[in-house]
Amino acid sequence: MASDAAPSGTWTRFLVTAGVSAALLSVAVVLFAFVFDPFGVGPFARRANPVLMDLNQRFMYPQIVRSGRFDAAIAGTSTIRLVDPQALDAAYGARFANLAMNSATAWEQTQIVDLFLRQVPAPRALIWSLDPLWCAPDAADPRQRLTFRAFPATFYDDNPWNDWPELFNLKSLELAWRMLLYRAGAMPERYRNDGYEVFTPPESTYDLARARQHLWGGPPRVITPREPPYVPAAGEREGWVMPALAWLDQRLSGLPAATRVVLVFPPTHVSAHPQPGSEAAAKAAECKGRVARIATRRGATVLDFQQASPVTLDDSRYWDPLHYRLDVARRIESALNAVATGQAALAAQPQPFWTVLVPPTR
Repeated sequence: MASDAAPSGTWTRFLVTAGVSAALLSVAVVLFAFVFDPFGVGPFARRANPVLMDLNQRFMYPQIVRSGRFDAAIAGTSTIRLVDPQALDAAYGARFANLAMNSATAWEQTQIVDLFLRQVPAPRALIWSLDPLWCAPDAADPRQRLTFRAFPATFYDDNPWNDWPELFNLKSLELAWRMLLYRAGAMPERYRNDGYEVFTPPESTYDLARARQHLWGGPPRVITPREPPYVPAAGEREGWVMPALAWLDQRLSGLPAATRVVLVFPPTHVSAHPQPGSEAAAKAAECKGRVARIATRRGATVLDFQQASPVTLDDSRYWDPLHYRLDVARRIESALNAVATGQAALAAQPQPFWTVLVPPTR
């Protein structure tokens, strides 16, 4: 009997020890996640000075908005991410955050803008870059709301308690470890805490031949207009559905009159533009016209960089059809500042690089 009792007691002690060890480890993991909270949702978060350590802006940007440091914002996708928010601050008399997210859908963009407007009900400025996805007929389809990238919907509501479960997974532990390394001076932050990052390769590595492969898939080609050009039938334009534009109109309708709003069609390379004279080009023009009507109604300015110009026709200005080089970003900043500083005469005239579809009202 004694020999049977000994192994039983050993197993009991082993199970108790294992259970206590697991419990202590779980507590340690929880405390580690809370202390080095990478999402800024826990009780020890440094909300006024967030540190951004993850590539997925969808998880990082809510804490930028909630930091209370910014009263102006840039929204959109990667086609506007190279615009440095600090380059706009002085002209607009504001503190900008760049909240543009890689491949963000129209719906995802509305979520970060909604969160920003709840935190800053009277922003000084809002710059919103509009890719062709805003004109897509299926933008309101639930299947088009998200990409393959995770989107933490709870981070975008006003309930702080439902954010905490995101701290308890392997991804959050990895990011918490990065936070620890950052605090120890062993790792830099992923990007600036106003959302800005130069995400394109170093300019010193630029290779025009490689860029042309991305732009054209081979040797450059001449883009010829469609002949005869596509002419919509009577009433056809009214049947083109662009549901996301109603979301844009709704957000702009709630802004104070003092908020300066600039809507931007970003300067993608001509290889990404619809063929001139095609049905796709007619729909793109209709989309710009509808945006212009919304902007006129809401007191917003519209700048169109998405046109054939000395920049968009120049292969050497681009990495790929969507992503321009840093000198182009600096030119966009200059155009935006020209609008903000009251250079109405300049802003109202067609420029080689951009056209004013709706001029500044003040």
